[in-house]
Amino acid sequence: MSLIDIIRSNTETVIGETELEDRLHGSKPLRVKLGVDPTRPDLTFGHLVVFNKLRQFQDLGHEALLIIGDFTTLIGDPSGRSNTRPVLTKDEIVENAQTYLDQAFKILDKEKTTVFYNSEWFDDMSFEDCLKLSRKMTVARMLERDDFAKRYAAQAPISIIEFLYPLIQGYDSLVLNADVEIGGTDQLFNMLVGRALQKDAGKQEQAVITMPLLVGLDGTKKMSKSADNYIAFTDSPKEMFGKIMSIPDDTMWDYYRLLLELPEDKIEKLKTGHPMEAKKHLASSLVGQFHSMQAGKHELEQFEQVFSKNKLPDDMPTFTWSDLLGDAASAPLFEVMAQSELFESKGAIRRLVKQGGVKIDGEKQDDPNREVTPPSGEQIFQAGKRVFFKLVG
Repeated sequence: MSLIDIIRSNTETVIGETELEDRLHGSKPLRVKLGVDPTRPDLTFGHLVVFNKLRQFQDLGHEALLIIGDFTTLIGDPSGRSNTRPVLTKDEIVENAQTYLDQAFKILDKEKTTVFYNSEWFDDMSFEDCLKLSRKMTVARMLERDDFAKRYAAQAPISIIEFLYPLIQGYDSLVLNADVEIGGTDQLFNMLVGRALQKDAGKQEQAVITMPLLVGLDGTKKMSKSADNYIAFTDSPKEMFGKIMSIPDDTMWDYYRLLLELPEDKIEKLKTGHPMEAKKHLASSLVGQFHSMQAGKHELEQFEQVFSKNKLPDDMPTFTWSDLLGDAASAPLFEVMAQSELFESKGAIRRLVKQGGVKIDGEKQDDPNREVTPPSGEQIFQAGKRVFFKLVG
């Protein structure tokens, strides 16, 4: 397989491919840029798709430029948005940025990665400099962006600073003399602005590589924190394994392709077997990558014990009645479960009970308001397929 074929694998679009192929055969390592905005404390498997491609460049001997967008986060990336993003404080951004780095180096080679914060150059930019940069783009060109066009047609607000976001991202490429920029398909417009700014400055234009957007746990929407359909790098082995097992069968092949980078011939071979076995292999492999192979094996054994053999898991949270409810003589079922802090909300617990998804000692519950009293020994609470906890009197 040629170098350009390796780079092209799993990509959606490669712009500037001919020039990129020439540069891949040159003697000078390429400067390959990836920017992430620390909007939340954790990276998700959606980020893993682009990190894998950046690591691939590193394995071929090139330099990764990891941009922590502490300045761009003050604006909020409008890509794929139907409304304006909430604004974070600088302290929140700094805290999130540190966790991003800790997580990024689970995938990237730290020795071949140069980290930049784009506030390094934007903090020193004057307002006059900002005006000069703004002249590089017209409103008409900005409205070519699908998300901006839809919001404009719907008379939804578009902040002026959101128009600046693609220019600021593109300016990063100009400052760093990026040879290649990697991003999701929703970043194409922003990355093309980088090419335009480099060309305008008389520099060699960066190649642009877009990666497919990973579908989330629901099997339909893009994986994102706002949609709450994501798997985080920081999820525990149990959470990670359980979430992966919950994805639709059709979705898991993209996870094999984009997260584990499994070749198509091996994916086709897996498709001839039982989908449950393929999904268990996927889950244990990804847990192994982020935690340890032993952790992946353990979670697989626990899953099979609970779901295949109808046994209880060996490890589950244990609470005493006094820990959860103090001196109360009784409490509604939803309140007992809520005090365990294993659930999103009391409303979610009520819905789960009414849908028949809660059992106590194997007996299905249908009334979230049913009064529960301290057990004489212990009780096993099961919620859905993955949550178990033990209550001791």
